[in-house]
Amino acid sequence: MRPCNPNRHLCDNSRVNLPYQFFIGIRYLRAKKRNRTISVNTAISIAGVALGVMALVTVLSVMTGFQDDLRQKILGVNSHVVVMQFGGAMADYDRVAQISRLAPHVTAAAPFVLGQVMLSSGEKVHGVVLRGIDPALEAKTTDIRKNLVEGALEFAPPKPDALAGMVIGRELANMLNVHLGDRINTISPLGAMGPMGMIPRVKGFRVTGIFEAGMFEYDANLAYIDIASAQDFLNMQGRVTAIDIRLDDVYAAPDVAKRLQKELGYPFYTRDWMQMNKNLFAALKLEKLAMFLILVLIILVAAFNIVGTLVMVVNEKSRDIAILKTMGATRGGIMTIFITQGLVVGITGTMMGLAGGYTLCRVLAETKLISLPADVYYLSHLPVRMNATDFIAVAAAAIVISFIATLYPSFQAARLDPIEPLRYE
Repeated sequence: MRPCNPNRHLCDNSRVNLPYQFFIGIRYLRAKKRNRTISVNTAISIAGVALGVMALVTVLSVMTGFQDDLRQKILGVNSHVVVMQFGGAMADYDRVAQISRLAPHVTAAAPFVLGQVMLSSGEKVHGVVLRGIDPALEAKTTDIRKNLVEGALEFAPPKPDALAGMVIGRELANMLNVHLGDRINTISPLGAMGPMGMIPRVKGFRVTGIFEAGMFEYDANLAYIDIASAQDFLNMQGRVTAIDIRLDDVYAAPDVAKRLQKELGYPFYTRDWMQMNKNLFAALKLEKLAMFLILVLIILVAAFNIVGTLVMVVNEKSRDIAILKTMGATRGGIMTIFITQGLVVGITGTMMGLAGGYTLCRVLAETKLISLPADVYYLSHLPVRMNATDFIAVAAAAIVISFIATLYPSFQAARLDPIEPLRYE
């Protein structure tokens, strides 16, 4: 069996088509018996990369879960696109709704009336946003029916002389201390002019349903009534505030909004859910990026272990490096040996970290080990959603950092003078 020539890319006795640098780099991962420190450092480097990658993918998956859960709750109460009119209320809303339903991705469109009022029950008073809706159409544009925890989405009075229905949030019901069937007085400051000035309008409603959207702002400050009652109470007969539009793809909202804006023209304008919640989701995105950068520091610490391990290997293998150079190995070939060694450590740790992170995320998602106070976070457990993009980004960052960590030791090995290690041989 003939020995390998380091100047050739293949060994004559090799069964696999790989350069000699790969085999030597793999061999150097294991130290000789007299120096087990290198093997221990190699294991520590792999474990460091693995722990950093596992922590990073787990945290990113949890933050993605929070972001998705928040988006789901916002879109459960609000529609994907809203069509409004400059100057206030919209009179020709049936035509606008019909045009909206013909646009691509649109699955439903529903007019609504919006106004600010005061609700009172006994001595308790609270300001809310009053929303007048058509129950049949609203159920197609929002998740109001799914969010109901008590009662039903019914507004029609059971008898001609009975009170019309109102659906309120759970937090609002607790603030006003009301239950199903109780009376709530609705007060609008925009009433009729009297001898003593503006006289507020007051109208009674009966609680027919209680919803829980999962966000305090909605559960404490939103009330639903029939659209006809809202038009009458807010002096908007024959007019609506805007039109809600539901899509089959939430991420198509900007394109659909621009298309409708162009078709409807002035005085109409559109807004999508991304525009209306831009600051909130921008803050979440920035927070996720900040956590990514902070946790990458864990991988950087593991990269320093890789540097230290390779420096020790270069010192121990200086005689071997000198022999390879005398046999004709180039500087690039020597660098490739140690770059290969460092990349094997980085890739191994990355794969182990991805596997560990995936397993931990599955455990958190399925077993719900970490519980949260529902009255504070409106979540009973830690939300986890794994995203392939996050995993790819973390793996790429870990491998790139591992590669950079190999450059200095590899360059030092390539510069080694072969005369010094062999002088006394």
